[in-house]
Parts: sequence; C-alpha cells; structure tokens
Amino acid sequence: MGHHLPARGQDTSTGLPAVVLLALALLLVAGAYLLLTHLARRHNPARGWGRGRTAGFLTGIGLLAIALLPPVAPFAHDDFRGHMAQHMLVGMYAPLALVLGAPVTLLLRTLPATRGRQLATVLHSRPAQVLTHPAVALLLSTGSLAVLYFTPLYNGTMHHPAAHWLLDAHFLLSGCLFAYVIAGPDPAPARPGVRTRLVYLGVAIAAHAVISQMVYGGFWTDIHAPIDQVRGSAEIMYYGGDIAELLLAVALVATWRPDRHQHPATGRPTARRAAPV
Repeated sequence: MGHHLPARGQDTSTGLPAVVLLALALLLVAGAYLLLTHLARRHNPARGWGRGRTAGFLTGIGLLAIALLPPVAPFAHDDFRGHMAQHMLVGMYAPLALVLGAPVTLLLRTLPATRGRQLATVLHSRPAQVLTHPAVALLLSTGSLAVLYFTPLYNGTMHHPAAHWLLDAHFLLSGCLFAYVIAGPDPAPARPGVRTRLVYLGVAIAAHAVISQMVYGGFWTDIHAPIDQVRGSAEIMYYGGDIAELLLAVALVATWRPDRHQHPATGRPTARRAAPV
C-alpha cells in the first residue's frame, strides 16, 4: 500500500517535509501550554498550576509525536497493524492525556476577564451542550470506526494524503471530545453523573470489542491488506482499546470529587458531584 503515496511526507506548497511542520506544530502547542501555566502561577501564586496536569498534557503531545512522526507514521501507512497502533495512540491514549491537562481550565485562569466570560458563554451554549452529550461523543468517536472499516472509506484514505491527515484529525478531536465528556477535569455544564458516564463508557467498550472481532473475522469489511495484518490489527484494537478504556475509567474516578452540602428536605449532609477547576 505504501507505494501509492511516495509524497505523503512532503508539503509541496513550502518544500518542507510535512513531518518537520508537524513537529514544529506540536512543539508550538506544548510551548503555548507551558507559557499559560507560567501565567497561571504568576497571576495566582497561592493556587498555582498542578504539575500532574502539565505532565499529562505534555505526555499527550509526546504520544502524538510518536504516532504521527517516523518511524510509526511510515509504518502506519505501509502496514494495517501500524495504522491501528497509530489510531490507538492518536484516538485514545493521547486524547486522554491531553484532556487530563485541563487546557480549558488553564485558559479560563489566564485569559482576560472579557475573553474568559466569552469562553464560558460558549461552554454553556446550546450547541456546546449538544456536542458534549455522551451519546454524540460516543457516536463521533466509536461509531465512526464502523463507518471507516465497514465501508470503502479506509481504502480511499490510503490513496489520498489529505484524506489520511483528515482521518488522523478526526481521531484526535473525537477522542478528545469523548475523554472530556467522560472524565475531563475541565468544566462541562451539561455533563451527566458518574453512573451515566460509566454506562456510556461500557457501551464504548462493547462496541470496540464487537468491531475488532468483526474485523478479525473479516465480516462486512473490505480492507485491502494481507490477512495477517488485518487480524493483527484487530488484536491491537481489542487489547489496546481495553487498556485505554480502563485508563479512562480510572481517570473518571480520579477526577470525580464529592463534596458535602445540606439536603434541602432533611438538612443532612449528602454527597454532590463537583468537577475540580
């Protein structure tokens, strides 16, 4: 498959290798995050910014670099097993790490008051609430896998470099959305309770298992790759997906903080979910 795209790593408009531009972009994002953490500590030294959050975000950037730069990127293009490993990194592992970095909270702490209120307004808007509903996030992240592997879409992306990059972008954005909805420490006004989110996470786990087993067995799939690569990729999806979703469940528990308040009827203290900011 790799012989169809000899120029995938070259940006024809600038003459620079695409991998160089991508590496610079990742460094720029990491640098911007570090700059914002410095501003957050300077604006409120007592509150500061957690090193764990910084480590999480930088880990996400590192995972993206591993997935999208050589040697993994060429392997993903030439071997279906490499594609699936790249999908796991870009669509599941890196998004969880990035989301645990709480970038929205960091922006809210460092933006000017007017810009912060505008961002808060966007977060509370009806379109944002629809987009961040667990069902929508599940459909965009996990549901799109069925479209990718049970239609000619995957084979089409292998012949068009732009389509392959768009596919990577979709994996990343939809993965971040699902991780944010399920376990993100950032504020989410319409986020449901822990039990509901666990149900949606369970559906995602089941869907990943079914899709990977169907890919392994070749049911309804038309993937142009050797059978050993297809079956190997299905195993990567099955076991790699389980580990990623287990980490997501752990993050859900870790980012949930109960606090105490008086029950309006009895006056007794009860637990209430509160997302840390």
